[in-house]
Amino acid sequence: MKKILGFMIAVMLIAAAPVAAANGKIGVIDLQKVLRTSAAGQAAQKTIAEKAQAFQKTMQSRQEDLQKLNAEFEKQKMMLSKEAIAEKERDLQQKVKDFQRFGNDAKEELQQEDRQATSRILDEVAKVVKDLGAKNGYDVIVEKSTTLYTSDGVDLTDQVVKAYDKKYKGK
Repeated sequence: MKKILGFMIAVMLIAAAPVAAANGKIGVIDLQKVLRTSAAGQAAQKTIAEKAQAFQKTMQSRQEDLQKLNAEFEKQKMMLSKEAIAEKERDLQQKVKDFQRFGNDAKEELQQEDRQATSRILDEVAKVVKDLGAKNGYDVIVEKSTTLYTSDGVDLTDQVVKAYDKKYKGK
């Protein structure tokens, strides 16, 4: 009997928890929007885009060089011995591998830089959200993508962006 009574009390407490939380203050934040619209997010995007453009120019230049080497090889092919042809083909294949490796390394470097910038910004945003939540009496603040529905009245994204930009202005 005591076990059943204890179980019933536990069930009632669990059932009462959502009702108590429903009376609390809840906020929602769109982290992707924060990353896109905050000053730090835009600066990181700009830096990465500039690096991507520089890598793209280098890739284009290297690709043009490879095309020229291939065209020269095709012109000379008739006059070369089998050994010379094989050597030139190996050399050309090595240059193609180097070109591909450079492209993969550049892509990986850009992705790593993006991950680092995003991680740093999200860590800083988390501090701002905690401060905003404590200061304004929020019981829960969740990420918008984890919810099925939110009204515009609980969206704190713009407030978070403003507070974040103000707090981390010089970074």
